[in-house]
Amino acid sequence: MTACAIEPSADPGNSGAPRAGCSITAAGAYAARLARSGPDGDAWYPERWTLHGPEPYAVPLPGNQPEEAGTEVQPMGDGRVLVHRVAAGRHVFALLYPTGPGTGELPLGAVECPADTTGLRLLPPAPDGERAYALAAGPRSTVLWQVAGGAFGPERVVEIPGRCSGGVWLDRTGRMLAVDRETGGRTKAVVVDLERGGEVSPLLQIAADSDDRLLLADPDSGLVLIGSDAPTPGRERLGWGVLGSTLPVRFPECLRMPDCVVTPFAIQPGQVLTPERCAVALRVDGAFGSWVGVWRPAERRVRHLPAPEGWLTGAGLWTPDGELRLPCSTPQSPCGVARLAAPDAGGGRMEGADDAGGAGTPGGSGGAADTTESAESAESAPDESGDPAATAPSKRASAPGRPCPVPLQQAPLARLVTK
Repeated sequence: MTACAIEPSADPGNSGAPRAGCSITAAGAYAARLARSGPDGDAWYPERWTLHGPEPYAVPLPGNQPEEAGTEVQPMGDGRVLVHRVAAGRHVFALLYPTGPGTGELPLGAVECPADTTGLRLLPPAPDGERAYALAAGPRSTVLWQVAGGAFGPERVVEIPGRCSGGVWLDRTGRMLAVDRETGGRTKAVVVDLERGGEVSPLLQIAADSDDRLLLADPDSGLVLIGSDAPTPGRERLGWGVLGSTLPVRFPECLRMPDCVVTPFAIQPGQVLTPERCAVALRVDGAFGSWVGVWRPAERRVRHLPAPEGWLTGAGLWTPDGELRLPCSTPQSPCGVARLAAPDAGGGRMEGADDAGGAGTPGGSGGAADTTESAESAESAPDESGDPAATAPSKRASAPGRPCPVPLQQAPLARLVTK
């Protein structure tokens, strides 16, 4: 197979990760995106989706003039939409809301960044739905801004030494924020405590000379997905671990897809004390387009599914009972949600796969396909990181005498045991 022919649009502030088609609140009630308008589809306007009712529906929120293609939008917990525009070098923020046939706009203020700042971008929606944050990265330091939910417009929270990217919330209250900080030519994930004045402390270090980024986290189980080049220097691998666990990070062979870009975008919540049973949704970008992968740490395979027609690529959420919901938009159904039920951890077919529609899976197959590790080699061989203790997750989780994983809300972040 040749290298990927598809080069998805990337988020320049997130280490090249593909940009998602829309943003969804942490509670899953609302989503927001830029939609196209005009006779040639060359104009843009914000659109809010309501997802928590019996049927999803969209509300257009056009302003007095079309938006730029690079305008960021983010849903808030009360249904308003935060918009981030750039005008004359200033980053301007406002809240949009429907007012009958029109759009109301509440200006929040602006942030002026130094000339050497590479840009300012919104972080993922905060868990409380009331606040919003942004990172402004410079060559030697990064400023964290609270751009919504404050008393007096945008507020400077903390200046972090180093160039920061990423952004993952570690709890349900919006106190602990993980970012990937580059200093001295190496990238390591650190945690920012917003209730202690932006205090910064180390979070993840697999090896002294490795680049270790935090990609996704689930506050209920403590499951985290990371990207690191520790097992294969110079080439990032996808791995997983548990905050507060005594077990090292593992790098499953089934998550290694050299000809594709694999991006985790949702973890099944509610699996307290059983992180290995959490279903993880993966966006896979390859030569055949983009499709959906579903994986659990307890399994040694990825289930590949065709992307639903009109999927807002890279966006979606899990329900606690294991239903993956993917927002979709087609000319026939401008606002829709594809619902896929994950198999249990013991196996079984992914329900709803035949109804997903859209592009085929790798190799042109239209049905579900598995990327499976050799069971024999997985049981006996050490992980490619060279640690003979890093064996199959299911074996490790059930080993006698091992302490149980600790829920994130009870686990000191300093106890993240690494290699």
